[in-house]
Amino acid sequence: MKPGIHPAYRPVVFRDRVADFAFLTRSTATSDKTVEWEDGNNYPVIDVEISSASHPFHTGTQRVLDTAGRVERFERRYGHERSKP
Repeated sequence: MKPGIHPAYRPVVFRDRVADFAFLTRSTATSDKTVEWEDGNNYPVIDVEISSASHPFHTGTQRVLDTAGRVERFERRYGHERSKP
């Protein structure tokens, strides 16, 4: 790789404030805010809207859509006529 053209790749804490969940990983993302991590070091922190701790797919709280009912309602509303060959 060419030196001097890539962003710094360093440890960063991503924090989901809604779920009170944070994890330390490596990233090129930057932030002016820092947080003291469990190991006693300060790392840049990035606040995220949603993470695996709060996303409905991962928490099992996602809603199941009634797709059959939607199709039937569409056909009832707009009719379902097939063109005959």
